[in-house]
This record gives sequence, structure tokens and C-alpha cells, in this order.
Amino acid sequence: MRRTPALIVGGGPAGAAAALLLARARAPHLLIERSRETGDALCGGFLSWRTLETLERIGIRRGALNRDDIRRLRLFAGRHKAEAWLPRPALAVSRWRLDTLLLGHAISAGAAVERGVAVRSAEDRIVRLADEGEIAADALFLATGKHDLRGLARPVALTDDPMLGLRVRLGPSEALDRLVGGTIELHLFDRGYAGLARQEDGTVNCCMAVHRSRLSETGSPDALLDVLGRESPRLGERLAWRARGATIDAVANVPYGWRAADTSPGLFRLGDQSACIPSLAGEGMGIAIESGLRAATAYLRGGPDASIAYQQRLTADLVRPFAVAGAIRRAAETPAWASVLAWAVRLAPSLAGIAAHLTRIRHMPLDA
Repeated sequence: MRRTPALIVGGGPAGAAAALLLARARAPHLLIERSRETGDALCGGFLSWRTLETLERIGIRRGALNRDDIRRLRLFAGRHKAEAWLPRPALAVSRWRLDTLLLGHAISAGAAVERGVAVRSAEDRIVRLADEGEIAADALFLATGKHDLRGLARPVALTDDPMLGLRVRLGPSEALDRLVGGTIELHLFDRGYAGLARQEDGTVNCCMAVHRSRLSETGSPDALLDVLGRESPRLGERLAWRARGATIDAVANVPYGWRAADTSPGLFRLGDQSACIPSLAGEGMGIAIESGLRAATAYLRGGPDASIAYQQRLTADLVRPFAVAGAIRRAAETPAWASVLAWAVRLAPSLAGIAAHLTRIRHMPLDA
């Protein structure tokens, strides 16, 4: 059995951020990542001004992510449309680009990283690998994103109509760019929504959160997109730029609104394994990166036992963002209330900026 003082499971933004700080502090650690090559995980890819500030603090320049700013929010609900300026410019970036930059930054700082290492389960800070090997750690940083690890799965009770995540890429196309470029678009519909934004390669990322009942009614993701395109003509206009036969990525049973109430000594939950904010808020990546930085800082200051205070503080700091994001999501997925939201934003565009501020997680000092 191998041993390491600190073991990070997962090389996405949360795990890479934690590894970066541990490497800079020259604290012994190991990050293991199941994929040998960086993929493009299912994600909205929206980075708010607050998240961009956090990335700047650790050396990731916004120009390396995407040179084109997002400055406006465009909201569609039925026949209603509203636009508002964002509080400050944001960006959209593919997970391939973001993950590549963050993990590369950590490795350049001296992070110990092993790729192609699949984890099967964990118990008492002992991780069992797919090849039957084991790694024991004094501190375990769980950063597996939306995918649960057996033995440490999130204790979430599924509802009768759980949420699914779907993602399809559109374009690139000059015509599509004229429709979407420079904005984050939110298309609200019955029991779900779609968020669209242009990424660094010119394609438009269309990421959806929908209740399973909508998929069940249509029978397949392709059929669902066709139905949504007919129900929401403006969304259909964008979806027309989907290449025939293009892959529709999906993830099931996303526990939006869940937060880890507590943890055990030595177990640091990061990213979606610590909290899963309703995606309409556009703060999922911000929480992932901030949680990785906070967890590493707490560990460097207080060792494995600092996990409990870390988790309690993170959970407390997310009360307001989750409450606001949850209220907006519940309204957005009901057609009548979605129309009210669009009407309110059109009448008072500043409401969008207020909601953006209320759903952000605040910075914590990085010094150890």
C-alpha cells in the first residue's frame, strides 16, 4: 500500500487549485486523475468577474482563457425577451481549456500528478484503485466533480423528478456568432433552461438543466432538443447550428441545491462534492475553484483535522448564494413565473446585476 500525507482525487478545477497551493507551499501531496488526456467535461463554462479575479490571484490570466468578453445577459421566456448589462465583464471557456491551464499551472509549480489512475472506492481515507492497488492518506481531497465515489457518495435523496445535465456544441458560424456573441443567453422553458455562450474556439456551448420527466416525455435527447426548438423558436434558431449527428453529452441525477452539512477529520470535499449550486446562477466553477483554494489553505494551516472547520465555513458562506439561486431556478422552470422574471428584468435591468452579486461566493485569503 502506498501512502501520502495529502491525496487529491480528481484533476479538474477544484483538485488542480488545491494541488497548486500545496505545491507552492512544498507540502507533500499526490493528485490522481482517471483520464490520461484532458477532456471537455459537461459544464456551462461561465466564469463570472469574481471567478476571474480568483484565477488572476493564482496566476491564470483572463486572456489565456478567452479574449472575448461577455458583457450582457439576454433572457428568453416564451414570447418575452429581456437584456441587461452584467456587473462586470465575464467569460465563457471550455473545460478542456480551463482544466489544461489549471493543471498545467499546478504541475509547473511542482505538483505531483499521476494520470490514468482510476479510483474504485474509498474508506477511512484509503483509496482503492481499479488495478487493485491502494493509497492511504492523512488528508483526502475529494474532487471528483459530479461523479460520486463509492464509499463517499453524497447522501442525496433523489426526488421523483431529478435534474439532468445536457450539453451540445453549436457552430462555429458567423451567423450564430452575431446571435450569441458577447452575451450569456438564458432560454427558460417548462421544467428547465438552456444557457448559451461563445467559447474561446468560436463554438457556442449550449448547456441545459432539465427535469427527467421532460426527457421521458420525448424519449431521447435528440427528440427533446427538437421539441424544445419548436416550443422556443429563438432557442430553435440557435439549435439549428448543431451539426447532424453531433454528440449530446449527458449526466444524470444532478443534486442541484445540495451542500455538505459536515465531514469527517481528514476529508475535504471540493467542488460539486461539497456543494452543487443551481446552474442558472453561473457560479459552479467559481465554487469549485474557491473550494480547492480554501481546502488547501485550511490544510496548510491546521493539517487534516482542519477539514471540519473548512467544510462548516464553506457551507455557511453558501447559504445566501444557494437561497437566491434556488428561488430563481424554481421560478425559471415554471413558464408563468419565467415570464414574470423576463418582464421584471426588462422593466428593471439592474435586478440582473443584483442577482449576480447575491449568488457569488466571496474570496478567502490564500496565505497559509
